[in-house]
Amino acid sequence: MKSRRFMLSVGLGWTAAALLGCTKTAQQPSLSPSAASSAASSAAPSATASAPAASTEMAQGEAKLLRSGSFVTGEHETTGTAQIVERAGKRVLELDAAFATTAGPDLVVVLHRSADVIGSTQSPAHSIQPSDWLLLAPLQQSSGAQSYEIPDTVNLDEFQSAAIWCRQFNATFGAASLKA
Repeated sequence: MKSRRFMLSVGLGWTAAALLGCTKTAQQPSLSPSAASSAASSAAPSATASAPAASTEMAQGEAKLLRSGSFVTGEHETTGTAQIVERAGKRVLELDAAFATTAGPDLVVVLHRSADVIGSTQSPAHSIQPSDWLLLAPLQQSSGAQSYEIPDTVNLDEFQSAAIWCRQFNATFGAASLKA
């Protein structure tokens, strides 16, 4: 019964995403009850294991806080805090343990030039222009702590926010204005 509930929950999550804005979703693989149960119990460890090795190493050093801010909901509810820290000579965007957003297709983490991504874009999708953002990486997981290395060539003074963005449908799920 538990595995059927998991499959129903996953199915409803994607249906809700389709109804709330990302109207076309990627096809989700169909899991047998035993595979769904296995996927549910191993989801968190595999998401953590897919994080870049550099992020794991940097987590152990001293960090200097450069900027931080709280997420504001865009097309889908998004909560938590984002911060840019410098650790071991590398700059990293970190999402805290309270970070959560709706699962969706092709979600990525971007830095954005505007300090108010949600307020400066139109509802419901909060679409953004290609010249206004810099792609960091695909979103590792829809909730929990995670980190994304920022290339040394990026001038942080040009970017004022971090955002969770559905690249496939140009929909901003949420954004955090980053202040020193």
